[in-house]
Amino acid sequence: MARILVVSLNFRTPEMTLKSAHAALAAMQGLEAELVIVDNDSGDGSYDWLCAQVAAQALPIRVIQSGHNGGFGAGNNVGIRAGMSDGSRPDYVYLLNSDAFPGTDAIAKLHDHLEAHPRAGCAGSYIHGEDGEAHMTAFRFPSLASEFEGAIRFGPVSRVLARWRVPLAVPEDTQKVDWLAGASMMLRMDALEQSGLFDEVYFLYFEETDLCLQLAQHGFETHYVHDSAVMHIGSVSTGMRRWERIPGYWLDSRWHYFSKNHGRLYAVGATLAHGLGGALWRVRRRLQGKPPADPKHFLRDLLKHDLSAATRPLPGVVAAQRRDDHVHV
Repeated sequence: MARILVVSLNFRTPEMTLKSAHAALAAMQGLEAELVIVDNDSGDGSYDWLCAQVAAQALPIRVIQSGHNGGFGAGNNVGIRAGMSDGSRPDYVYLLNSDAFPGTDAIAKLHDHLEAHPRAGCAGSYIHGEDGEAHMTAFRFPSLASEFEGAIRFGPVSRVLARWRVPLAVPEDTQKVDWLAGASMMLRMDALEQSGLFDEVYFLYFEETDLCLQLAQHGFETHYVHDSAVMHIGSVSTGMRRWERIPGYWLDSRWHYFSKNHGRLYAVGATLAHGLGGALWRVRRRLQGKPPADPKHFLRDLLKHDLSAATRPLPGVVAAQRRDDHVHV
């Protein structure tokens, strides 16, 4: 039987993480699977509390410390690199958000799907909220057209650009998609060894998009598995629902995604497309008395950030300069 490493990333939500871990343990029954919780340098006693609870309840869980909060991707990479408890390599890695609760057969459904579809490098679950409502977690890759469509928020434009719109309607059955939100996803280790793990330049957001794109570029598909059901609360650690101003790490991640995967000129074009669409939306919003749809000063922050990013040296140039400085110390 294939071996599965289940990775749960905790950041200052230890009670929620442990509840999620209990659900994961129930869903791991009958599978050759192990669970590791990575405390992502919470600094609030989470690590000690989780270790104490795991010991007191005699749970078959490893709790490890990342040592540094490098973000979602970096924290999950710590868990993936930890491997199985005997030091061996898993066949699959299952990533589960600390505020997500898999159904009793959710992990097995993903495992069975990947076993049956060798070209699939990633399989993700049907996600629903506490109220039972389906969450939108399946997407197309971002593009120039999608940046304009998403920013202008105008039905006729969205219909014309429907094939480039990033969010997909919640699929009613299992199907191939471009990328999936990472609340519950299983990754084929053979595929990860070819594409690489999460890019740790991303602190938060766009890391799943980038990983699925890297898998696609190495010939692997991403599949949405409707029969694997997981309940997700969402935004517990990030506070996304309460954003008043767009955080810098979101802007950094968006710029890195476009410039890394399509080049700096394309990234500038994506920003201009978003800026044009956003400006037209704001005109219509004022004329029609519509409420704001973005965090405060979003468009200004986006344009200012990306103008600055476009004038910085390329990451490779900076790295080369740092290596050169080190050689001459």
